[in-house]
Amino acid sequence: MNAPSSALNPGDKPGPKPGTHFVARQPVLTADEKVFGYEILFRDGIEDFFRHSDADVASRSTLNTSMLLGLDVLCDGRRAFINCTRDILIKDYITLLPSEQTVVEILENVPADDLVVAACHRLKESGYQIALDDFVVDDPRQLLTDLADIIKVDLRQTSTAEAAAMVKRYGPWRCRMLAEKVETRDEFLVAKKAGFVYFQGYFFRKPETLKVHEIPANRLAYLRMLQAVSKPELEVREIENAIKGEASLCYRLLRYLNSSAFGFSTEIHSVRHALSILGEREVRRWIRLVATLGAGQGRTSELVLSALVRARFCELLSPKIEHGESDLFLMGLLSMMDTILEIPMNQVLDNVPIDKESKAVLLGGASRLRPLYQLMLAQESGEWQGGADLARQLHVTESDVAQVHWQSMQWAREMTAES
Repeated sequence: MNAPSSALNPGDKPGPKPGTHFVARQPVLTADEKVFGYEILFRDGIEDFFRHSDADVASRSTLNTSMLLGLDVLCDGRRAFINCTRDILIKDYITLLPSEQTVVEILENVPADDLVVAACHRLKESGYQIALDDFVVDDPRQLLTDLADIIKVDLRQTSTAEAAAMVKRYGPWRCRMLAEKVETRDEFLVAKKAGFVYFQGYFFRKPETLKVHEIPANRLAYLRMLQAVSKPELEVREIENAIKGEASLCYRLLRYLNSSAFGFSTEIHSVRHALSILGEREVRRWIRLVATLGAGQGRTSELVLSALVRARFCELLSPKIEHGESDLFLMGLLSMMDTILEIPMNQVLDNVPIDKESKAVLLGGASRLRPLYQLMLAQESGEWQGGADLARQLHVTESDVAQVHWQSMQWAREMTAES
């Protein structure tokens, strides 16, 4: 990840107001496609959060509220890869974050001078992991390889032969090698064969070519649930029978209703009682939630989390934008369903009735919902300039968009947390 190298000047533009978080994340996956951690992307780089001197109480407060308390939500309890400039390293600002959760990612323009080497020694002694970002052949940070736990190699800037040579030279005993910008499954398989153990890119978000065009029975059941709650008139008995046939769904429904979010005076024990208490709107919403969680079993947790973040993001923005009769929560949810189920999007939409505007945007066609859809993707990937342009087009503020995205990540984590 490239980040600007700027001085930490107190007189620069004011920092983000409390509660506003211009932040995105990119997953780092293991060879079996489990989430190891996330690279955290802040708008304008991490320097904005460290502008003031170490003694500045206001800066520490901003850091604490926007990062320290938020890492758990941002990273779902996993490692956070934080981009670091030379100033951040040598002034030990990064030690404000917990060592057990932080990977210090040293940017490619940081020189391996004596002060940087000393800072890395201090970090290692304190239990931090160190990653070298965008490492290349004959990299000037060669001195830091003995201190590094992870070396990141950009596959777009490195040939296959060069990448394999670096794996042979630095891994597997010295460092764990991470392949960046892995965009296709073929690239993932080649990198894995070469000896890379971590992977970053969007290869895992793209459905594999189907060998069989039938939807597995259990996945079809979740699509049928989505179909049932997308009908104009709810058929409670149909939904009740579907839930009773899936023990995990019964458990999730009862746990959901008995959580502190509702605060009912007595426990809910039956499915029918639960459905009557929820009401039609919440039944629709809850079935969509658990169908997504169920469909994503066996897939990387990042896919399910992203689907829920997208759904909640669109739902929270719905009062602020024109969207007609379109169900924006459902649109956001379905945007990941082709990848989760590993079937084409048109096949997903054949099984779930949805309004024409949402269907058009999900299939890549013209739709008045396209600016919102693009804003959702821009916020997710940290494309800040494109997101700012889209926010203006939709007549919403960047602060509102950032706050809604943060709230959506918090909500998605709560919905997927184990009891």
